[in-house]
Amino acid sequence: MKYKSVFDIIGPVMIGPSSSHTAGAARIGRVARNLFGREPGWIDVSFYGSFAKTYKGHATDVAIIGGIMDFDTFDERIKDSIKIAKEKNIKVTFKEEDAVPEHPNTARVSIGDDSGSLELVGISIGGGKIEITELNGFKLRLSGHNPAILVVHDDRYGAIAGVSNILAKYQINIGQMEVSRKEKGKMALMTIEVDHTIEDVILQEIGALPNITQVARIAE
Repeated sequence: MKYKSVFDIIGPVMIGPSSSHTAGAARIGRVARNLFGREPGWIDVSFYGSFAKTYKGHATDVAIIGGIMDFDTFDERIKDSIKIAKEKNIKVTFKEEDAVPEHPNTARVSIGDDSGSLELVGISIGGGKIEITELNGFKLRLSGHNPAILVVHDDRYGAIAGVSNILAKYQINIGQMEVSRKEKGKMALMTIEVDHTIEDVILQEIGALPNITQVARIAE
């Protein structure tokens, strides 16, 4: 079920005009920022479908940059986010893609600096709700509306069980869990949405497990 209540359809408290094209875009950008963990030095955004046709009129461009700048959906600074980014010498580029996406409100966000980069694909499904469908080439399904952890690991026996056992030890309930891999026996990605915020000590314990290479947290 995509919507739990009428308030999901109405949308969140936000800078308008559209929950799908503005609030949803801001949340896609903020998930990218959350995963990257710092302010990027450059931002490339590709818009597809309806986003590509209307992003200027519906303020999708300023919203998604606002999210990457770590502004919430109701933050007045969203209106000036592109200007703020450029004042910080962050290079910002937008592309209108002709490819037909699976969902009309689709954006591909690439951000980075001299130390690394990140790329994700997000869709805005209405009412400010989003899904992240791809991260650095991994296919996944992440709502961005619940606390979550992403665990990059070697595709080895026991890796999933080890993470699950630590969450059980700290009485963390798993709402949704998905594992994707590009190739058998190579790198894989666990996407785990939970009911409670994950504390640093839990992340550190997961990161110390065999075959775990990276752990990232997404707050609600």
